[in-house]
Amino acid sequence: MDFDSKISRKDKLVILLRTGIKALRGLWKRIFIKEAHGLFLVGAHVTLLHAHNIHCGRNVKFEDYAEVHGLCSHGLNFGDNVTIGRDVMIRPSSYYGGDCGYGLTIGNNSSIGPHGYVGCSGPIVIGNNVMIGPKCSLFAENHVFSDDSATIKSQGVVQKGIRIGDDCWIGSNVIILDGVTIGNHVVIGAGTLVTHDVPDNSVILDKRQKSLRSRDGE
Repeated sequence: MDFDSKISRKDKLVILLRTGIKALRGLWKRIFIKEAHGLFLVGAHVTLLHAHNIHCGRNVKFEDYAEVHGLCSHGLNFGDNVTIGRDVMIRPSSYYGGDCGYGLTIGNNSSIGPHGYVGCSGPIVIGNNVMIGPKCSLFAENHVFSDDSATIKSQGVVQKGIRIGDDCWIGSNVIILDGVTIGNHVVIGAGTLVTHDVPDNSVILDKRQKSLRSRDGE
């Protein structure tokens, strides 16, 4: 483990101790999940439901209070060096066996910041080297409400899915709605509501996507 030179020996020991405790939890939890490779770190009060549908690469981390719900048709697939932040909720399906959702794939070296919500009832694919900031929400489902004579709940849902390319930075409090595809090398500013596709090398700064420019200046 590499430490910054400014970190004291006492603080290093605290970090190593906490990491060791997470590693011990990981040894226990990996008995229940489908697969895990390398170091598997699990924080305090982490919930892994229907864990036989959870696939982990090397060095995956679930931080404190994360809730990962594995009831889905295509599994929850975490690549190498993936971090799921504190209090993140990943939900493809209801707790009580309603419609079975699709699931989630997260590429290598990607992370979801604390207090995020990932509703992967429709397919969600997140590429490699993607940073998703705190309190972001992804909703791969949308309610149908076209029939005024019926309740919204009775009209069901559509699930087009969400795709995020490689090398993206998603700022804090971003909301990404169903049907959106985000290209490679994209930056999305904090607080943005993303309702339409975003091309490669874009920077999205406005909450309604009115401000869009290319990273290469074109």
